Amino acid sequence: MSQFIQDYILQFPAAWQFKLGDTVDAAVKSFAVEHREGLQVIRKGIIAVISGIQGVLEWIPWVVLVLAVVALTWYLTRKWHLGAVYGLLLTFIGCSGLWGLMLQTLSVVIASVIICLLLGFPLGILLAMSSRANRILRPLLDTMQTMPSWVYLVPAVFLFKPGMTPALLATVIYALVPMVRMTSHGLLYVDAEMLEASHAFGATRMQTLLKVQIPQAIPTIMTGVNQTIMMAMAMVVTCSLIGAEGLGMEILVATNQVQVGRALLPGIAIVIVAVILDRLTQAAVKRSEVKVDG
Repeated sequence: MSQFIQDYILQFPAAWQFKLGDTVDAAVKSFAVEHREGLQVIRKGIIAVISGIQGVLEWIPWVVLVLAVVALTWYLTRKWHLGAVYGLLLTFIGCSGLWGLMLQTLSVVIASVIICLLLGFPLGILLAMSSRANRILRPLLDTMQTMPSWVYLVPAVFLFKPGMTPALLATVIYALVPMVRMTSHGLLYVDAEMLEASHAFGATRMQTLLKVQIPQAIPTIMTGVNQTIMMAMAMVVTCSLIGAEGLGMEILVATNQVQVGRALLPGIAIVIVAVILDRLTQAAVKRSEVKVDG
């Protein structure tokens, strides 16, 4: 007994250590080897999606994209001067020689946000409709939200090799949580009187969800879309460390070569794109609130 106390109790925590990292590494490596063909299919599919989005953006003349942003700004805010400012800012990116890099970054953001919407919206509905699913998924969402973003890069690279594929997957994991949470929150906090009126008229659970809860929750859901876009934008820049091309890679290369001016311009371009996306989605939230209140 005394030997046990001396070896294990008094030597805490050194005598109690276990190598979880080695176990996880072995498991990931085994999974990558056993499912190599399937992972290759996923990798090619993701590259095709990103390349397709980028191809469409590059096919559209830059003037048309700028005018589209100006028109969308006016439609959402009814402010021509704000649209003109956004147009000038985008023109500045083009004059800086960063238009192509911006489109590469924007392609990954668009692809990741689309996947987040396709996954996050039904998951949010599931959390709102099922208390059991809420109990199971909420700790997972908490873990995903508090985990440092760098952690997602390592397994993604290990499974898919450096490039756009692990960048997109890491971005989706990082940016998915707000979409799920805000969808669930919006559905759960619909006005109780409206739900009672729906039940009183004999609406089924599905009819109530589609015709009452989702329309009333649109402003909250749009807020989730806004947060998802912002988190995706931030993560795509971080993913330059694992080979994601675009503005983030330009900053990384300039930083490694200690070229302040070269790093400053893509940094400004990222801020411009992020601000425009943020302001437009916020305007969409306000517009949806007006429609719901109306």
